[in-house]
Amino acid sequence: MSGTSEGPAPAADLDRGAVTESDIYAAVGAEPPPYRSVFAAAPLAMAVVDREGLVVTANDGFGALLGSPAAALVGRIGADLVDLSSDARTWHAYREVLRGREARLRCTRRLKHPDGQSVWVQVTVTPLPGPEDGILLSVTDISAQRELQGRLRHLQMHDPVTRLPNRTLFFERLTAALEAGSYEESGTGRIGLCYLDLDGFKAINDTLGHRVGDRLLAAVAERLTRCADEAGYARASAPLVARLGGDEFALLVEDSTGTDQLADLAESVLKAVQAPFDLAGQRLSVSASIGVVERHAAGTTPTALMQAADTTLYWAKADGKDRWTLFDPERNAHRMTRQALASTLRPAIERGEFVLEYQPLVGMEDGRVNGVEALIRWNHPQFGVLTPNRFIGLAEEDGSIVPLGRWILVTACRQARRWQLDHPDEPPLFVSVNVAVRQVWDSDLVADVAQTLAETGLAPHLLQLELTESAVMGSAGRPLQALQALSEMGVRIAIDDFGTGYSNLAYLSRLPVSVLKLDGSFVRGFQYEGRSDEAAPPNPADEVVVEAMIQLAHRLGLTVTAECVETSAQATRLRSIGCDTGQGWLYSRPVSPDRISELMGNQPSETSAVGNP
Repeated sequence: MSGTSEGPAPAADLDRGAVTESDIYAAVGAEPPPYRSVFAAAPLAMAVVDREGLVVTANDGFGALLGSPAAALVGRIGADLVDLSSDARTWHAYREVLRGREARLRCTRRLKHPDGQSVWVQVTVTPLPGPEDGILLSVTDISAQRELQGRLRHLQMHDPVTRLPNRTLFFERLTAALEAGSYEESGTGRIGLCYLDLDGFKAINDTLGHRVGDRLLAAVAERLTRCADEAGYARASAPLVARLGGDEFALLVEDSTGTDQLADLAESVLKAVQAPFDLAGQRLSVSASIGVVERHAAGTTPTALMQAADTTLYWAKADGKDRWTLFDPERNAHRMTRQALASTLRPAIERGEFVLEYQPLVGMEDGRVNGVEALIRWNHPQFGVLTPNRFIGLAEEDGSIVPLGRWILVTACRQARRWQLDHPDEPPLFVSVNVAVRQVWDSDLVADVAQTLAETGLAPHLLQLELTESAVMGSAGRPLQALQALSEMGVRIAIDDFGTGYSNLAYLSRLPVSVLKLDGSFVRGFQYEGRSDEAAPPNPADEVVVEAMIQLAHRLGLTVTAECVETSAQATRLRSIGCDTGQGWLYSRPVSPDRISELMGNQPSETSAVGNP
């Protein structure tokens, strides 16, 4: 010791800017810790901050990364240098490491270099071994890695054929657009979508090959992009064009201004696609069908929007293709109702939700009720009482018409037999039951009828089965065999809605049919014009057609029932030209079995109408 103490250098000397870390340790008469030499020479950018977050030392790599001499960074706030305070979550985690409550922090940051370039880095914050050694910040330049990831993401998010955004990127954008933060602060708060596919593309792909098909898709993509760019002119952004797969494309309009904007876009797309394509010497023509949806973004999900678009595209196809169709909530509600009914048909049979009503079949000459037609009703727990036109078609589509038809047959025959037993002094009523073509094909109708008649005790001649004209005409094979077997059993066969199908009366003579039911459209032609039903004659042409059909039917040994008889004038005229039986609101609406019992107890003794109950 020289007797002169070597204290720390004056602060002014330390602030001159030329002092290095070695100078600091020399000034205090201490040796740098063993790791300091490694720290200084390491290629990894590193800095040490104290528990207050101030830089104690930094190596040259850290300075080079930030574009500043390492010594100049001493005393600076470490979090500011590597952008750790820009978001609350990272800042909180960093402070927890400084306080010794967390062991480590790793995050990715984008730093601005003084030369203007941006650098992507990964920052790792780790406490040093000694409690007084502070915190180590290590920073790795990952710009090249991020660039590679960006390229890979672009490849993953774009279609290789058209170079458009693919389905994944489209749904990513759609999901982001429907997040509340995207539309609550600014914009129109609405979103629109044109969802299209190409009409006739499959034929081109199959006949000319996938290479030509891919060229066509790429050409279509170019035209769609041009349409989107034109639509986005003078707006904040152009619609996003994406290929969703196959020949399906979508144009997403964020901040839509309404249906007019979407209609204009759809119209421009139609015209763009309609123009012929010249591809490597081949001239090809296609068209597009487009489903258009436009609505408030609030309350809409990507799934709901795409379902609406898919439904609307289906409508455009069904309406004739080469067109755009706007989503219609009422039309969609009808479709949803149809789906709801179809899904509950079979369980409804088991739950006993169906009932039968009966409409009288009245003899024209004496006005007596000779029979009834059984008409099914569905007491739906949600939609109320449904008539057959709401669900019979669905039942035929999914096959539930077979168990439903069997239930109708059994219930109607049992009721006819009950009337017979309750009114032994009255001539028994026959019951007429409608039969769908699928019942003939998908079930043993003959066996079902035989079993039902045996179980209920109803005589075969008191059962009439009605089939539509289109189902009976041209019958061959199993349907014809079933009709012949039923006829031989004694069951009457009637053709329903006659005059709306083939109208091949010559063929009719070879079928085991006993009754023709004239379609109501012919009877409506008998309406009288003027103030009174009797004031003006009916349409002569309708009378001629109906009279000719009745006369021919009689010559073939058939009886004729007129449907939809609503006025006494119609009944009078039908009776005068030889019609045998009438059915319609003039006589009675479809009613309950009890009401039919009342009518049987009040049968007219002379020619008269039964009257509307």
